[in-house]
Amino acid sequence: MPKVFINYRTGDGDEAAALLYQALSDRFGEEMIFRAAASIQPGDLYAQKLIDGVRGSAVLLAIMSPGWPHCPELRDEHDWVRREIMAAHTAGIRVIPVLKGRKTGRLKAGDLPTELAWLADVQSLVLDVRDNKADLARIGDELVALVPSLRAADRSTAGSPEPGGVRNSASEVHGTVVQGREVTTGDIGGTVIKRTRGPVHAGMGDINRRSPPAITSMAS
Repeated sequence: MPKVFINYRTGDGDEAAALLYQALSDRFGEEMIFRAAASIQPGDLYAQKLIDGVRGSAVLLAIMSPGWPHCPELRDEHDWVRREIMAAHTAGIRVIPVLKGRKTGRLKAGDLPTELAWLADVQSLVLDVRDNKADLARIGDELVALVPSLRAADRSTAGSPEPGGVRNSASEVHGTVVQGREVTTGDIGGTVIKRTRGPVHAGMGDINRRSPPAITSMAS
């Protein structure tokens, strides 16, 4: 079941919704993100899939342009943008306004229908569709912090070593390989030395090399 539901108005938020869907799908997997245009398949019951998608999610991202609060459709109780947001709010699902573009200001209760006035008190995020890399990364990071199942699915951290761990970068090596953890300190643990000739020092401190004692041959 998708954990993030993307709410947007067709003809206004399509570009931002597609951008957000692609970025979040790449990071968490398509199965974690719901966007009507991509998630509802031919033959599906449209209305039922939308409501089920909302109720099954952990977060609803509502994309809002500068004119979003003043849209006449938002005053219609049958409007799907409104219905999805209200369904999430009623079910106790977190609703996050995603303000499209730097010119979109925070919502004001007086600009919204009475039933949606609470949105003015909700902390929002920003998505600039033109210069979006940092915004998309922040949205993804916020979702990871809010939804444990997204943290587990986060592909952006795949393969990263645990704190204090060591990444093994050796590959396609024939013979003995030694991996040092803190080479810059001069301390290499677990050293393996093979087939040496002459003095070898693998520990810490100075090496003192002394010549072997002379062998004196005495005639009998």
